[in-house]
Amino acid sequence: MRILGIDYGDSRIGLAVSDSLGITAQPLESYRVKSDKENTEYFKRLLEKFGIEEIVLGFPLRMNGTPGTRAQKTQAFALWLEKKFRLPVVLWDERLTTKQALRILSHQKIDRKVKKQKKDQISAVIILSTYLESKRDKSHASKDH
Repeated sequence: MRILGIDYGDSRIGLAVSDSLGITAQPLESYRVKSDKENTEYFKRLLEKFGIEEIVLGFPLRMNGTPGTRAQKTQAFALWLEKKFRLPVVLWDERLTTKQALRILSHQKIDRKVKKQKKDQISAVIILSTYLESKRDKSHASKDH
């Protein structure tokens, strides 16, 4: 089962996809938000191409665990995805993913403009990776009991 990881932003959406076993996350691209029709067509093609069965969407929480200012927009996007594509959408705590992504990119010798685009992809990979790890941890815990 392949899972799509999303780092949602107003103008750009970072994307990552799991391997078919749900072990690793690979970056895809950053998608520039367009019209509803173009967004629908883009995501339809993407979901079909990779055989996506579940979506993990980074959910912006404040450090104290309460929803951040972007939470409503993110929830609206999650509902849009669920309605359009009839797939489960998991909202996943994305605290500090942007900082992690920027730390990773700070070691790369690439242009600032490229770093800005890559930041969204890497954030999506981090969101998806932590979700996949959580699923593995839960399955190991249930086997131990």
